[in-house]
Amino acid sequence: MLKQTQNLKQQQKLAPQQLQAIKLLELTTIELEERIKSEIEENPTLEEGESDEQKELDAEIEKNETNEDEFSIKDYLDDEDDSIPAYKSQTHNYSNNNQRIDYALSSGESFQQYLISQLGFHSLSEHQYGIAVFLIGSIDDDGYLRRDLNFICDDIAFKQNITTNTKELEHVLKIIQTFEPTGVGCRNLQECLLLQLNAKQHTQSVTDAQKIISDCFDEFTKKHYDKIARKIDITEDDLRNAIAEIVKLNPKPGNFFSDDYSEQGKTIIPDFVLDIKDGELVIDLTSYNIPDLRINAGYMQLMREYASKKGKTNIQDKETVQFIGQKITAARYFIDAIQQRQRTLLDVMNIIVDLQRNYFLSGDENQLKPMILKDIAARTILDVSTISRVLNGKYVQTYFGIFPLRYFFSEPVYTKDGEDISNREVKAILQKCIEDEDKSNPLADAELMEILKEKGYDIARRTVTKYREHLNIPVSRLRKEIAIN
Repeated sequence: MLKQTQNLKQQQKLAPQQLQAIKLLELTTIELEERIKSEIEENPTLEEGESDEQKELDAEIEKNETNEDEFSIKDYLDDEDDSIPAYKSQTHNYSNNNQRIDYALSSGESFQQYLISQLGFHSLSEHQYGIAVFLIGSIDDDGYLRRDLNFICDDIAFKQNITTNTKELEHVLKIIQTFEPTGVGCRNLQECLLLQLNAKQHTQSVTDAQKIISDCFDEFTKKHYDKIARKIDITEDDLRNAIAEIVKLNPKPGNFFSDDYSEQGKTIIPDFVLDIKDGELVIDLTSYNIPDLRINAGYMQLMREYASKKGKTNIQDKETVQFIGQKITAARYFIDAIQQRQRTLLDVMNIIVDLQRNYFLSGDENQLKPMILKDIAARTILDVSTISRVLNGKYVQTYFGIFPLRYFFSEPVYTKDGEDISNREVKAILQKCIEDEDKSNPLADAELMEILKEKGYDIARRTVTKYREHLNIPVSRLRKEIAIN
């Protein structure tokens, strides 16, 4: 039986202004620049720059705020806060050498365009050419065609109005697989490696490598060399030579192509600049292309004219004032949110520098102390989630390099003497042990744990596994190698 009831309960919700501040906080410098441009386009009352006229208008407004007989937006709008401050997005905590930078984007030939250009060297009908272009468009950045041909057959009929079948797709795909780079257009790694081996001069080692990839691919990926030798009846020396041929191959043929746009996307704009002046660490918050913002003086003057009329305006004028007032309020909240973002970034960075002072003075990674997000939150009024947003995508430029802010954070590890050290030190020891191990008999995680215990680090095996995975080091079985001359 359905029944309607009323419940009264309290809920805590973030105000739109708070949500806006949170979203701006996690933006990078380049993303913030784009966000500001977008806001200026959408809000006619918001504009860049600060002129003398604006300063005079701000001073006049501040004077009028103290006189109840002068103009007040409250005559027309029910706004809780009618104060109109000086609308600037910058504070005094900026680097003195900031320059506005115009990013020049150069266009270049994409990977797909490079493949399409090679179609001209083959005699293809218009029908086949359309199929080839569609197939090339389905090849990913690694150089693989990972989609099923049956699905491609349906898509090309629906999107390009080209009727074909999987047999014809296979024929055109074989043509594409002859293109440079060798191995492009394959469906999987096994096919890619075989295609590259087939393009080599057929020596004994290449022939053995072809047998390994075609008949023992699963054993090869798991490095079960004993099983491979028995399965294809090959000597250890021949196996060693065949493996040497395979490791020279490119598992991702598409990666050879340098896309200008991809390189542009890797550009890092530091949010902070750290200098040492008179033995003291000084942090500047960079602005680069983040402009000054202000309220458009023309709209403010229009509001003053409407307000001077008091009750002598019609309904249309009041609607105009209400619209302009809403835009001015939105602009004010936006600029306040930017100011809050910059202050928060600077506060968090100053605490990081204070906690890691010895490291920033020396540049020695061994001087990094254990530090987690809670350590920053404990010294501010900010929540851990806010600290995390501050760190995301933010970088600091030091005299010894540019680093992401998360680089300076690490969990503590306790030695037998009770001293807490950064887990970076343990990871460095772990990596050194693996680099120096006997590759024909790699160290298991349990053995690595014992080595660390001998060095005074009482760490569980599961922690060793976690650190090894953080270092992108595979398990011992996959690290096993045979000696290659």
